Amino acid sequence: MDGPTTVPGTARLEVGHSFDLEASVHSGQSHRWRRDGHGAEWHWGIVYDNLVKIRSTRLGPSAAVCLEFSPAIAGGHDLAPQIGRFFRLDDDIESIRTDISRDPRVAEMVGLYPGLRLLRVDPWECMVSFICSANSNLARIHANVESIAEAYGRRLVVDGHVRFTLPGPPELAQVGERRLRGLGLGFRAPYVAAAATAVAEGALDLEALRRMAYPEAHERLMELPGIGPKIADCILLHSLDQLEAFPVDVWVRRALREWYFDGRKSPPDGKMAAWARDHFGRWAGYAELYLFHGRRLMGRPRPG
Repeated sequence: MDGPTTVPGTARLEVGHSFDLEASVHSGQSHRWRRDGHGAEWHWGIVYDNLVKIRSTRLGPSAAVCLEFSPAIAGGHDLAPQIGRFFRLDDDIESIRTDISRDPRVAEMVGLYPGLRLLRVDPWECMVSFICSANSNLARIHANVESIAEAYGRRLVVDGHVRFTLPGPPELAQVGERRLRGLGLGFRAPYVAAAATAVAEGALDLEALRRMAYPEAHERLMELPGIGPKIADCILLHSLDQLEAFPVDVWVRRALREWYFDGRKSPPDGKMAAWARDHFGRWAGYAELYLFHGRRLMGRPRPG
């Protein structure tokens, strides 16, 4: 369906000296970001149901990084607080980095990728995306989420770039499993449909998970079909402020085995995650982000 179109002009938001927009939005935390197709430094993404064209700039060699952005919705310059929320600018990032850098391997990754930021994604978008991540890869996850949005979402436009919002739980519950399978979700379709129904009918209150203790929130998510320990941790960490969550995927498993267990056969993922939460403490999720990013990019050219 049709929706808002371009708002002239851009807004700016200062985000500090250590901020890497590219690394943060293309690190697998959020699955609705695209690079500019013409080699420019702009990125296009959905931030809380708003299409945003965004880039990072500096006003001088020693100046702080600013985010420059154009939103799709009228009055979008008021989007600055939501941009700040999405990039967790309310976190005391320097204190967090200092704390997790007591671990030498994490300190190494922080040194390599100092501008990497944890994101605070919309919980519903995050839930759908990570359900779609089961036995998948980043390209397929992006394609699955975009196919749902393009089929049933609301149209947004910025500078001729067209994207669609992700339909909410009531709308997606009405879509149902069969039509989701038709969009290429495969075995993930019934899990997305079940999640939509649970949220739409009030059986699951996503915002309530933000206020729960981590173990309770983790168990509550895993009551839904298709959500195991790793997917539950991804949802809690990347959208619901449960920063002790420690998702163990293939890259984190390799990082822990190679860097902490001397290459020995590692324990089951659940025990690895429990060990990591104890080892890294209250900011375990931040440590996981740096370990994931560093191990995934191992062997590629280093920044700078």
